[in-house]
Amino acid sequence: MATASHTIDDLLAEARADLVRLSPAEALAAQQAGAVLVDVRPEANRLAEGELPGALIVERTVLEWRLDPACEARLPLASYDLHVVVVCNEGYSSSLAAATLQRLGVHRATDLVGGFRAWKAAGLPVALPR
Repeated sequence: MATASHTIDDLLAEARADLVRLSPAEALAAQQAGAVLVDVRPEANRLAEGELPGALIVERTVLEWRLDPACEARLPLASYDLHVVVVCNEGYSSSLAAATLQRLGVHRATDLVGGFRAWKAAGLPVALPR
């Protein structure tokens, strides 16, 4: 039986090493300064817990294709200089996603420490699902 050379904790640590992760207050300030909050949470979570006002919703399964400026399936706003703040439920999968975006050349990609739940716990605005 083979043993793993990396654990998920190792991968998270590697992903986060190159990220300037934002607190909920910092993410809100970044959004107000022009950053794009990208909510990658599943629809069921958005329906149950609410949404981030003004956030772009991109399912996690297609995030890289939508934000890679070199991809034919990209969104019109995709840019190597786009300041992207990826948001998941608790700030784990968003770290992996932001690191992948950085590897694609979106050098200002980062994520929200604690995810949507930290945002909500901080008392920041939450919108009803669309």
